[in-house]
Amino acid sequence: MVVGMLGRKVGMTQIFDATGQAIPATVIQAGPCHVLQLRTQAQNGYEAVQLGYLDKPRRLASRAARGQVAKLDSKRQKRLSAAGLQPVPKADCEPQRFVREFRGATDGLTVGQQLNVDVFAKTASVDVIGTSKGRGTAGVMKRHGFAGQRASHGVKKVHRHAGSIGCNTDPHHVFKGRRMAGRYGASRVTARNLKVVGVDVENNLLILRGAVPGPNGGYVIIRETNKL
Repeated sequence: MVVGMLGRKVGMTQIFDATGQAIPATVIQAGPCHVLQLRTQAQNGYEAVQLGYLDKPRRLASRAARGQVAKLDSKRQKRLSAAGLQPVPKADCEPQRFVREFRGATDGLTVGQQLNVDVFAKTASVDVIGTSKGRGTAGVMKRHGFAGQRASHGVKKVHRHAGSIGCNTDPHHVFKGRRMAGRYGASRVTARNLKVVGVDVENNLLILRGAVPGPNGGYVIIRETNKL
């Protein structure tokens, strides 16, 4: 079965081990997640499970989002039924706010099944994917850690500038990938091989050692790590 969950970052804290050493930890509310669809090799060309997290009020959901989780009577559906095509099984739950797929074998999973954080009860380490905090347009010192120009005489109001970016007459152009000022953050980041410190099944909480990308309340994808 695919080991993966969707959740939200609650925040950071610290816990103490048996020796009294403080361990920085991140608390994640993982699940419960509904199995919305199962991708098969015969029908889709690959195997995957589609999970949904956090119910959305039906008044805020589009018709497409409602039709993803429940059967809606429509002219198209009636034509397909009259042609003898079996309708796709639905999860019969509320529309979900956060929907993602996990590729891999789907043995033991059924549409409509609810997964809880106990899928990580026997997992030692996980990978967490999130969207990092957006810091807007930043200069080279903040974005890349440049030292900046000197603060001595002769350097006039360019102390935080990047400096020269070009080469000589040959090759007479700026190479691709040159570190410059620009948008910083708000990108997909994967924190790999985070140790699972604790699992609270009653409150759907997952405690991981270290930091997780994104702000408090941000959506994250948690899956079993493949790093040895």
